[in-house]
Amino acid sequence: MITPILLAGGSGTRLWPLSRKSYPKQFVPLIGPQSLFQASAQRLSGEGYAAPVVLTGDRFRFIAAEQLAEVGIDPGAILLEPEGRNTAPAVLAAALWLAKSDPEALMLVAPSDHVIPDAEAFGAAIATGAEAARAGQLVTFGITPTRPETGYGWLELAAAPDGRGGAMPLTRFVEKPDAARAAEMLSAGSYLWNSGIFLFRAATLCAAVEAHAPGLLGPVTRSVEEGRPDLGFLRLAPEPWAEAEDISIDYAVMERADNLSAVPYSGGWSDLGGWDAVCQEMTPDEDGVAATGAATAIDCQDTLLRAEDPRQELVGLGLKNIVAVAMPDAVLVADMSQAQDVKRAVAALKAKGAVQAEQLNRDYRPWGWYESLVMGARFQVKRIVVTPGAALSLQSHHHRSEHWIVVEGTAKVTVDDEVRLVTENQSIYIPLGAVHRMENPGKVPMVLIEVQTGSYLGEDDIIRYEDVYARD
Repeated sequence: MITPILLAGGSGTRLWPLSRKSYPKQFVPLIGPQSLFQASAQRLSGEGYAAPVVLTGDRFRFIAAEQLAEVGIDPGAILLEPEGRNTAPAVLAAALWLAKSDPEALMLVAPSDHVIPDAEAFGAAIATGAEAARAGQLVTFGITPTRPETGYGWLELAAAPDGRGGAMPLTRFVEKPDAARAAEMLSAGSYLWNSGIFLFRAATLCAAVEAHAPGLLGPVTRSVEEGRPDLGFLRLAPEPWAEAEDISIDYAVMERADNLSAVPYSGGWSDLGGWDAVCQEMTPDEDGVAATGAATAIDCQDTLLRAEDPRQELVGLGLKNIVAVAMPDAVLVADMSQAQDVKRAVAALKAKGAVQAEQLNRDYRPWGWYESLVMGARFQVKRIVVTPGAALSLQSHHHRSEHWIVVEGTAKVTVDDEVRLVTENQSIYIPLGAVHRMENPGKVPMVLIEVQTGSYLGEDDIIRYEDVYARD
């Protein structure tokens, strides 16, 4: 059995404004109806695979669990990183967790934000790599290059692939090249794109870390051993975790090890590292135009138009080589050639204090989500969606009162000592300072319009008395 290790803690700033720190690209349905995370989990499930181990951050724990449940996958564990420390500590934590029960366990480390359309072909490549991994090799999967790509790292093989698809000796990792060097490597025939997907035994990885990055072993081991269960998650201990070096698995181990093998893979693959890559995966029309949502292209060429809100229309007229992505609270317009530089726009927004840099206008919580519809100096209107069986915390506010109007489903509402059911087209008033809670006792999502009034409407004006999700 192979245990998938799904890395789901990244922020995906190059796909802003759709992907943001509060809700990054792996959880977004970028290509097709499922999120990239869900597609990754399904691709690495079924016969031959154990339950996946997920590495993610605290703020995404319920999103990850809910999205796995939606596609019928029960995780073996969800490990919560106290803070992002790059891939080496995360992979080592997964290896140590697996090694406690089976040091010989095969672990397939995969970012959860890649697109691999042919799951069957990729499964065959994994089966090929498993033989080398069982023999003690650190196996990576290299993508047969189709163009002189400068946005990926490359792998140099000892010889050109022989076409049989077996694991081959890997000479070295190559940093992202300039255009001239990328063209040379493409012509040489002995280079592959680095997919960032790895396969090895848990014991092999631990031994490699001990040999090549011994400073990681102590802090990460303590973080795993001192981790504590929390509502089905394992919280890695924050103090030792903070001592671990912030470093990728490539730099820490792979570029220093000598027991390396690569499996060439010629099927479709993309890391969706920018809007240009998304455009390619969306299968543009004969003019090179890809349009989704309420988007209309007129006399455009080589252009991506993406509208995320059905209430707004995005129209491109006479555009060439342009990316235009419209969200309710932010719009990106960029030359396609600068798709890799979108993170510069995020940095500029952060520098000016714009909340749109990192925060999506829709805020996801363990019980569902909410979004702000209208905001004024002393009022705010929200739409709140509560999933079946979920409940908000028992809470009160110092600075605001609230009116709740149920528009779909039924809410079970507590206000001080009174508990009542509020159905569609009914409302209830929550006075300033009242202890209150809403729950969804039904089988369908409950949708509620909340009107807040008061002198301060910030989300930190909450005093929690009880919470089924153990939040502070």
